Parts: sequence; structure tokens; C-alpha cells
Amino acid sequence: MALTLIPTSSVHLLNSTSVAPPQIFASDSNLRPRRRRRAVSPISISRHRLPSRTSLHCLCSSSSASSPMSLEVSTPNSQFLHCLIYSRAYWVTQGVIAWNVDVAGEESCYLYASKIAGLSFSEDGIDGYDLRIKLEAESSSLPANVIEKFPHIRDYKSFKVPSDLDVRDLVKSQLAVVCFDAKGRLIQGTGLQLPGVLDELFSYDGPLGAHFTPEGVSLHLWAPTAQAVSVCIYKNPLDKSPMEICPLKEANGVWSIEGACSWEGCYYMYKVSVYHPSTMKVETCFANDPYARGLSADGSKSFLANLDSDDLKPKGWDNLADEKPCLKSYSDISIYELHVRDFSAYDETVERENRGGYLAFTLKDSAGVKHLQKLVDAGLTHLHLLPTHQFGDVDDEKENWKSVDTSLLDGLPPGSTEAQARITEIQNDNGYNWGYNPVLWGVPKGSYASDPTGPHRIIEFRKMVQALNCTGLNVILDVVYNHLHANGPHDKDSVLDKIVPGYYLRRNNDGFIENSTCVNNTASEHYMVDRLIRDDLLNWVVNYKVDGFRFDLMGHIMKATMVNAKSAIGSLRKEKDGVDGSRIYLYGEGWNFGEVANNGRGINASQFNLCGTGIGSFNDRIRDAILGGSPFGHPLQQGFITGLLSQPNGHDHGSEATQELMLSTAKDHIQIGMAANLKDYMLTNYEGKEVNGSEVLMHDATPVAYASQPTETINYVSAHDNETLFDIISLKTPMEISVDERCRINHLASSMIALSQGIPFFHAGDEILRSKSLDRDSYNSDDWFNRLDFSYSSNNWGVGLPPKGKNEHNWPLIKPRLQDPSFKPQSSHIVATLHNFLDLLRIRYSSPLFRLDTAKAIQERVRFHNTGPSSIPGAIVMSIEDGHKSILPSVSQIDPVYSLIVVIFNARPSEFSFLSPALKDRNLELHPVQVMSGDETVKKSVYEAFSGGFTVPARTTTVFVESRNG
Repeated sequence: MALTLIPTSSVHLLNSTSVAPPQIFASDSNLRPRRRRRAVSPISISRHRLPSRTSLHCLCSSSSASSPMSLEVSTPNSQFLHCLIYSRAYWVTQGVIAWNVDVAGEESCYLYASKIAGLSFSEDGIDGYDLRIKLEAESSSLPANVIEKFPHIRDYKSFKVPSDLDVRDLVKSQLAVVCFDAKGRLIQGTGLQLPGVLDELFSYDGPLGAHFTPEGVSLHLWAPTAQAVSVCIYKNPLDKSPMEICPLKEANGVWSIEGACSWEGCYYMYKVSVYHPSTMKVETCFANDPYARGLSADGSKSFLANLDSDDLKPKGWDNLADEKPCLKSYSDISIYELHVRDFSAYDETVERENRGGYLAFTLKDSAGVKHLQKLVDAGLTHLHLLPTHQFGDVDDEKENWKSVDTSLLDGLPPGSTEAQARITEIQNDNGYNWGYNPVLWGVPKGSYASDPTGPHRIIEFRKMVQALNCTGLNVILDVVYNHLHANGPHDKDSVLDKIVPGYYLRRNNDGFIENSTCVNNTASEHYMVDRLIRDDLLNWVVNYKVDGFRFDLMGHIMKATMVNAKSAIGSLRKEKDGVDGSRIYLYGEGWNFGEVANNGRGINASQFNLCGTGIGSFNDRIRDAILGGSPFGHPLQQGFITGLLSQPNGHDHGSEATQELMLSTAKDHIQIGMAANLKDYMLTNYEGKEVNGSEVLMHDATPVAYASQPTETINYVSAHDNETLFDIISLKTPMEISVDERCRINHLASSMIALSQGIPFFHAGDEILRSKSLDRDSYNSDDWFNRLDFSYSSNNWGVGLPPKGKNEHNWPLIKPRLQDPSFKPQSSHIVATLHNFLDLLRIRYSSPLFRLDTAKAIQERVRFHNTGPSSIPGAIVMSIEDGHKSILPSVSQIDPVYSLIVVIFNARPSEFSFLSPALKDRNLELHPVQVMSGDETVKKSVYEAFSGGFTVPARTTTVFVESRNG
């Protein structure tokens, strides 16, 4: 088909001084009204650069997305340029552009391109273009494959692009589509979103990043929209001028160069000339390599690190795969979540220069390592580290940090505002942040290294992994692929958005970046984003030999990405790759919200969608039922263990009947969770009905259960987010109860997680009553509020009112609790809680019955008693049967020691007595670990065989076992 070119003189815009709606510039009353999207409040962003005197109120279709500020329109040209701020059309395949616009009769649409980003409007029409192509509106809907990839534009109109158009070159230009009426007046126009056509034309599976051979160093960069790419090579990280500037050659969107061997150990950055839609200019961007494996101390340059070099490997590194802690099944996993800096920042048994860093994990005699060893000896298998990739808001150069003299804080009253005020002053300039603000996914964070320059962070990270493996812990990394810290062509922390603007970050229907994760959502539905995530995971597995991954806001990642990643990792073999990929476990936050909710951008990795994949997700149902309410509800909302119905705290929970229903419902949710949240698990609900897990519903009628196998469920009651376990218990329980009772409740909560089917997850410090002085969001609250004390002398309660930003609205609840000295645990409480927690781990690993690895095994063996309308509130009775020739002859025997286990969780403030005919005449006795326990209360638990009667003290978890040799 020949291209149709029309002289610009035949096209004009109505010259009107009135401000037209953003989508309709023609004022002819005979024009049909155009479809308009619902307007919501705009969110300002400073990165949009517009010509002077242009300004128009911009309406965004999504309140979660970045959008420009209000701009005043004064000329037809500024109206046209205003159109180009938006990218409301999608170039979805080489031959199809999708746009939510109706074209009728003699109206027409055109595609404009300008290599120098010079599109403008004058009295003669649209100027500054290199190419103008007429688009043919098609009567049919978008192709099925397009709708599958972009479900949010399924109703858009399809416009045919001429088949002889050189699209590969055109995507490097400023692009716009414009619609005209029959008289040649501009009706509306917009920029384009290009990921669809980029995926179709430029998807690539070849080498990316730096590769080292005896012949030299090669670099490959995927940048199909770039007009030119050069690499600047620096000998030293602080050099201002490069020793070489070398242009890269392009082949099908990939820019590459073969460099000298001498480049190894040098630093580099890319200079990319590319059209950037946020500024509507061709920008010169200086960017790190998205596949960088090292960085300069200031993060401005990538480091050419050969990770296969022996110089970057600790002694014995290549043999580490043979020395990994034993892991027979994913169902044997238990997880302990820890922040690198929290681990040792206050540990005086660690040399000052190593506190808060990787090397603190390598010191065998430190208090922290000894604490981890206690957990391992009791059975703990995996250590989950909060983000350790390169992240923003913490300078890697420690000499630039600001700090507070803690001696000025030590003597302040527990409810003082002064500590938080001093911390807040420096919280963006100190050395503390959780790290959920990624800059480069594939590089270890430099602030945790003794020296952020050169290879030190790489070597020290490897030493940390090696040391933890030798301690007996598998290492899980917390990875944040759902968003990036920065965007735009000039931000120092922007990387991907400088290389291929508008591709890596998910955009809304107006073309602005989605921010529902918090900022700069990534788009794993785009092939090269999916690939980058997979490649990065393989980097950490192969080059750092880690043992698992926790995915932050995993629901914002596509299910296909997660499944493909699991498959790629699982294919790694020790003989070929130096690691056994089959032992790597994946799990994450399967929350379903934002623009991806309910498969809005494709099938996302939400809790329900992951059923059958073997990928785990956090079970918020059991957390909320145990504690009460939710992290987003009223902090005094009570739950199963915090006094709902039995010990009111003054909050209005409704009538007694309402509370009884809430408590019964919570019990059902917990029991389903204890059965690994299996959707097909059958139990008797509070009404006495036999139901499966997916028929037990939450308040919004969503099913409680979603898993098809036990390792798809991560059971937990606390994590780094929100208050610590001890803090939330201190908020929800009545003020008048004793600290002894709160400690028992803390242990009760941990026991419900430790003794459930599925994978148990514990926040570091749960076992030592950790407090953050009731801070609900301590991501940048400094070491002061995040302190962990492995000397067990303090739990950090009452170190001042928590920072104002996220907590001020709760200060009236918080202050009287912090000021009350009876709330603060003593060292004896901390030590006792630790010993009880270790007992829970020992019990869990004393029998495979606590770690059943199939849904079938759980359905056959796990039963709940004390159920139905006549059940006693506030107590759960669970039995786990093993195969026994006289009891369950059809069930295989998996435990050589115990034939039956009965666990009773008594959350009541009083003794619990229960008769179970089904458990009569068994040889049950207190678990040997509890017989030897320092907890004298649990030893008062009683079982009577002739009646099947059990008696368990208040706020106690008791485990009875039937020994085969008994």
C-alpha cells in the first residue's frame, strides 16, 4: 500500500480564544460528542516540561498515576502540545494502533512522526513532522492477542497502519496520532504508548549487560527507541572525565560493543540519546546499565565486575552448593524475617566498623549470630533478609550520613515527643531504610558493605551467604520488582526510564505512570521487563547462591512472570550451574489491588491466581483473625487472642451477639489457616455445616481459602510492616491486664503459626517481645525505633512516641500505654519468651505430622474438634493422625515416633476443659519438649483417656502426643 501524504495547508485548527476540552478542539455544534472518561483529581508531577505560556487543566483517568499540574492554555499551538502530554493511544502491533476515539463519516486520523521532537501547530497546520501517515479505522474489534495482552483497552477502536511503513525506525521519533473533522479541523490528538509494538518487533533473548572473555569485555544494551548510544569508560570511580567514549552499534534494537580486556575493573555509564515523553524532547540521558553487577560508591557509574573471577570469591565459594543446609521438602521450611542493619546496629559484640552490615553475619561469637544459632538448633531453616539490592534514600558513603546522639535520647520519658522529633529531622539523611525503593535490582546495596567501592560489596555479600549457610540457615532475598525508586531523564536514581522511556513503567490510559504500589509501578506484562526480572533472579541464584525469594507486592507482577521465573530457576543444576535450582523457594505478597486488580492488566500473581503453581503467598486471613481487625482498621479492634468477647478493651465491638459471631467466624478462619488455607479442605463451621475452605467467606464475601497445596500458604501474624507482635497485643488487649499475660498472648500467637500446616513465617524479634515503641511504619525510623537487642536486656518498649508522620493520629492511644511502667517487659520475660519460642520450633520439627506436604495428607489426617454451634468460644482443638493399623489402616505411616498429636490453643483468660469422644482411650501425654519446658503453666495441662477429657490453663498452647512405643 502506498503512503498517503497530505499537504499541511489543507489542515487547520479553529483559532479560538476559549479553552476547549482536552479531547475536543473543534467548536462546530454539528460535531458528534466524543466519548469522555470520568475525570478525577489530578496529581501534580514536576517532570513534565512544557513550552512557555502553555497551560491547561489536565484530567487523569487514574488517581494513582503521575500526571501534570494545571497549565494555562493561551494559543492553539499550546492546545496541540497539551494533547501530546498525554499518551492515550497504543501502538499494539506493527499493523495496529488502538485509540479510544470514534471516527465517523469524513473524519480522518493521521500518525505524525518527528525525529527531533519538533511537532507543533501553526496557522498552516501541524508542523515539524518528518512523516505523516493516514490511518484507516477498522470496523472490527482489536485482535484477540492484543486484548489478552492489554485487557484494559479491550473496547478501544482499531486503526490500521500501512504494512510498508518502517516501524522499527519510526519508534525512535516523537509520535502523535491526530483526528480531524471533515473540514480539516483538529478534533483531538495524543501521543502513543509503544510497549506492544516494541515487544512484537524487538523482543530479545540474547546477551545483555557486560560479558567477560579472554579476548575482552563486551557490552549489550536493549534500547530500541534510542537514536544513539555511547559508553563512557572511567578508570576510577571518582573520575570526572572518561578515559574513553565509544559509540555502540545497533542491531534490531540492541546496542553493543566489543571492548578491551583492560576494561575489567573499570567503571562505565551509558550516554543515551532518546525521545522522552515526560519532557517531549529528545534527551541526552546518562544511565547505569540495567544489568549492572557493581557500582561506584556514589552510584553514578556501573562497575565492570567479572563475578566469575576468583578474586571476587571467598575461600570455598565454588563448593558452597555441596554444603547447603539440608532441605528435603518445601514443607520443612520455616522463615525468620530480618533487616540487615537491625541485626547488628546495636550489637556491642560486633566491631563498630561491621555493625549494620554484611560482615556482621560472619562473626561466630557475636550475640546476634549466637541468637540465630539457637533458632537453627531448634529447627529454623530460612533467613529472609529485607531488600539488599541497590536502593535509594540511603547514601552508600557512610561519611555523608547524619545521626542523632543517642545519649541525648536515653533519659527521655517513655511518652516523650523529643526522640521522634530528632529522628525525623535526619531520617532521610541517615543510614536507615528498609530498602523498598529499588534503583538497581542486580547489585548488592553498598551501604551494608565496609567499603561501597569496587568489588567489596560483592565479596562481603558472598561471605554473608556463605556464613549463614554454614550456620544452618538458607538465605531468602526480599526482591522489589513491582516498582522503581525514580523515573525521568535526569533523576540520578532513574535507570530503566532513561534507557527505554515509557516501556518499563506501567502507564494508565492517559499515559502517566501508575503509582498504586507507592511509586513508579513496573510492567512485567511487557516482555523485556519479564525477562529482566527472570535474569535478575538467576543472577542472585547463580552468582550469590541464595536459596529463595520473597516478592514484594507480588500481585502487581504477572502470574506468567512468576511461573516462568520458577521454571527457569528450577532448571538450574549443580553440575552445570553450580547450584540446585529445585531447592529454591518463591513466595510473596499476593495482594490484589490497584490497576492490576482482578486481572486488569493480565493475569496477575494474586493469592487466588497462584493456586496450583507451588508459589507461596502471605495468608492475611489468619493474621487478622488471630489479632483482630486489620492493619488498616481501628487499632483497638480485638480478635481471637486479644480479648474479643472475653476481655473488652473499651472499643465498641457491637452487641454481645455480634461479638460472638465475630469470634466464631475468626475461629473458622484460623482453623482453615491451620489446615494450610486449602480451598478444598473440609471442616465443620461455626453453624455446624460441613464446608470446604473456599466456602468460608470473609466480610466482603471473598473466600478465605485459596491454596491447592500447603506450600502455597505463608502463615504469619507479624512482619516488618505495621506494629510488632508485642506492640499490637499491647494496643488491643485491655490496659489493666499484666505484662505477664501479654507475654503469654505473644507466645500463644507464635504457637498458632508454628504449629499450623503450611509454611510458618516469623518477624525478627517476635521471639524476644520486640517493640518499636508502637511505631506502625518504621521504614525510616532510624535504628532508635528499630533496635533489636540480642543481649535480651530490653525489648525497646517506651523509647518515645513513634514518629509523627504515620502515628500521630494514634498518639492518644499510644501515650498512656508507653507511660505506664507496667507495660514494659523485664529481661526475665524476654528470656522466657525466647525459650518458649525455641520449644515451639523443637515441637514442629519433632514430627513430620506438623509439616504435611500434600493437600490429601492434610485432609486425611488433620481434624478440628470443639466446632459447631455448641463449641466453647476462644479455644481450638486440632488433632493430627498418623497411619495406625487399628485406627487409620488406610493412611500411610510417616512418623516413626508419634501416631497421634493433639494441639489445644486456649486463648481464653480462664482454664479450658473439653470432652472429646473421638479422642477417648488414647495414650496421650504431654509432649516431651513441654515436659522439659521452663513454662510451669503448660505442665498443668491434663488429658483423661477414659473420658477423652482435656484441661488446658488460660492463654496456653498444649501439645499432647501418642507415642508408638507407649
